[in-house]
Amino acid sequence: MSIRIRLVLSYIAMLLVPLVLFGLAVILISIATFGSLKSGFQVDFSHGNPIKRVVDQELENVAYMKAKTDTDPDAFLKEEFVKELEERFHKINMGLIIRKDQAITYSSPYLKQGEAGDTAKLPAFGTSSGKFQRNQGSLWITRQQDFLFADKSKGTVFIFLDGGPFQKYLHQFSKSVALTFLFILIATNGVLTYFVSRSIIRPLRALKRAAEEIKEGNLDFQIVPHGNDELGELSVAFEEMRRKLKKSVELQLQYEENRKELISNISHDLKTPVTAIKGYVEGIMDGVSNSPDKLDKYIRTIYNKAADMDRLIDELFLFSKLDLGKVPFQFETVDLGNYVQDCAQELQFDMEKKGVQFTLADLPQEPILVTADRDKLRRVLLNIIENAVKYSEEGNCQITLSVLRQDEFAVIQIKDNGQGISEEALPHIFDRFYRADPSRNTATGGSGLGLAIAKQIIEEHSGRIGATSVLGLGTTVFMALPLHQGKGSEA
Repeated sequence: MSIRIRLVLSYIAMLLVPLVLFGLAVILISIATFGSLKSGFQVDFSHGNPIKRVVDQELENVAYMKAKTDTDPDAFLKEEFVKELEERFHKINMGLIIRKDQAITYSSPYLKQGEAGDTAKLPAFGTSSGKFQRNQGSLWITRQQDFLFADKSKGTVFIFLDGGPFQKYLHQFSKSVALTFLFILIATNGVLTYFVSRSIIRPLRALKRAAEEIKEGNLDFQIVPHGNDELGELSVAFEEMRRKLKKSVELQLQYEENRKELISNISHDLKTPVTAIKGYVEGIMDGVSNSPDKLDKYIRTIYNKAADMDRLIDELFLFSKLDLGKVPFQFETVDLGNYVQDCAQELQFDMEKKGVQFTLADLPQEPILVTADRDKLRRVLLNIIENAVKYSEEGNCQITLSVLRQDEFAVIQIKDNGQGISEEALPHIFDRFYRADPSRNTATGGSGLGLAIAKQIIEEHSGRIGATSVLGLGTTVFMALPLHQGKGSEA
């Protein structure tokens, strides 16, 4: 669930939940308050609506009183009848005030002194008989029954409800409702705010901790998303950044290690011919080469060592530019079968001079089109074939060149019958400066860059290069190039 939806739902909950809980609380408080109020009424509430029971009791008492005013109005001056009437109304927390003309002849005994004595505050005769009247102090006059005594004087019976308990319970009810509403509002908003903020703060704290770990260089600190919301997506992006950063640092460290190894290898490969040249030059200077044949041998050796150094520098320079992506490639659509056949014809004469049995296997009948740089691809073929010749037995070297189609790739295979490559060395033969021969003899092992250059060029063609070998039986190097997919000129 997204944070926005979560916040909207929390806002709705902050409105609805307090209202629902407040409604339930009001009902419970009303029940409790009404239970307390029932103690002021001497009516049977075991059956029916309790409010209706009180109203019915009041109507019954009023009807009895009205009938008495019609039949025997002077009864309201008799103590026995008045006490009976008082008991009837007292059961429902009501009382009586009886007035004759302007004099109060009776008032309920629990009225405070003076509450019924001020006749001026009581409604006048014939004004609002049978209707609810205004608040008389702590009394609520509910009925006013006017009649005439036997001597034709004006009489009035006021029925009042003692408002004291109601005011007490109303105050208690209002206070309880207000406090309950305040408590529900604070509790609901506090709980909802806690859970919503917790779902946001926890991921933020985890991200902060992860940032601190990364700042300290600890890139192994894994970030686990806590949900599928925006913060979860941020955690996923942060974790992806951490992985890429870790990979970048590891790659940088690998580059640094490779750079150190490269400097070491260059120093070794250059120092060997330089040492040899220096030794032969010192021999010439010291007169060791005292015959023309020996002098010629020394000079030729110096030349060959210088040529090795020059070739090493050229290959190193080419590999460096390939590694930096600064070598321009002239790609064109090439029929690989015809191209390999042309290269084989060019190499045939040189191979025969070296005593190599060079064979071109049967080529596919249908054209195999690839996108390639002719010169760079020829460099790859030469490097692999020269490497095969170096590691083969002189006078018994057999090299077979073939082209075939496999799925969406055109594959060139170069197979020899040389000494083969051990299983431990095979995965590293395309690494720069790697030589299976630990002596690092340039006479047989070369510069160690030939196969690395071949790998770089094939990868620039979006292809792949690999090898299989059996120690003592020979090696097969294969190069897979993607087939040409679009239209283009065939070369």
